[in-house]
Amino acid sequence: MDHEDDASARGGEGQAPDAAGGERIAKVLARAGVASRREVERLIEAGRVTLNGQTLSSPAVKVSARDLVTLDGRPVAAAEPTRLFRYHKPPGLVTSHRDPKGRPTVFEALPPGLPRLISIGRLDLSSEGLLLLTNDGELARMLELPATALKRRYRARARGRIDEGKLARLANGITVDGVHYGAIEAEAEPGRDGAANQWISVSLAEGKNREVRKVLEALGLTVNRLIRVAYGPYELGSLERGAVEELPAPVRGADGVLGLVAGKQGRQYKAKPPPPNRPQIPSATAQLKVEGKKYKTGWAKAKVKPSGSRPAGARPATPPGPKRSASPPGSSPARPPGPRPGGGPRRRG
Repeated sequence: MDHEDDASARGGEGQAPDAAGGERIAKVLARAGVASRREVERLIEAGRVTLNGQTLSSPAVKVSARDLVTLDGRPVAAAEPTRLFRYHKPPGLVTSHRDPKGRPTVFEALPPGLPRLISIGRLDLSSEGLLLLTNDGELARMLELPATALKRRYRARARGRIDEGKLARLANGITVDGVHYGAIEAEAEPGRDGAANQWISVSLAEGKNREVRKVLEALGLTVNRLIRVAYGPYELGSLERGAVEELPAPVRGADGVLGLVAGKQGRQYKAKPPPPNRPQIPSATAQLKVEGKKYKTGWAKAKVKPSGSRPAGARPATPPGPKRSASPPGSSPARPPGPRPGGGPRRRG
């Protein structure tokens, strides 16, 4: 890493550090927040990473603070201090930096002001609740491993008849579609008897893909809501949906054991505000009020004429009363009743 060290102390340009010291380059770049270890290995395979001016072709190399590492020609800064955050993930977000299907992702929805982060484990599209985030790829990998034995606790709302005996037997593990799942603690929460949907508390340590849903479906239950409420000592608590809160960074003791501190909490980042609402377009059945009357959308608005006004040259209004003849009085005598002169039947003209 570039620490402004004397180049002569590196033992020559292009040379790898002594294999007896330093850390693997994938681990170092992951801790620097470049990418996860797996992604770093892909960057190396693509020839985008150099060590002391030499393009790397394999991640099986160790580096120390005296080495200069670049990515795409730009020096990689020294690793930032490890930071850890808890995030209340809403449903409908993919736990990924990019989604090939174009769906919204967790990292697009994070509040502003955060460093580059990666997730510790995942929550599927429709799941919600606690998601841990960090800038340290090595820490993420460590907390994800089943060997760490961190308990993940969930609340699952499921439809179907709950068999307490079957839930209890999950403590011995279960195999579903050829996949074996380890010990799972599950029990029904108190609720209304006979309700179509009931809540189940689930605790497990493996965290395999869609584990809770698949295991409960194997028991005849359909999960329609899944909330992660805890990951190891870290809890969701009352964190607002979509908000992020910084947690104390884990501390490694002299014996090398990682100590997770879940006590004092740090800065909180408020949920990103929703996008402004678009103007509502009235439906076809919407009605408009015009002059005290109701008209469906698309009807012409009634025109209101000012009283006493009329176009120039218009005929004056006919006063009320019996209709008058169009001919002036005395211009022609009225025809007497009876047959017309000349005989013959009257014809209608």
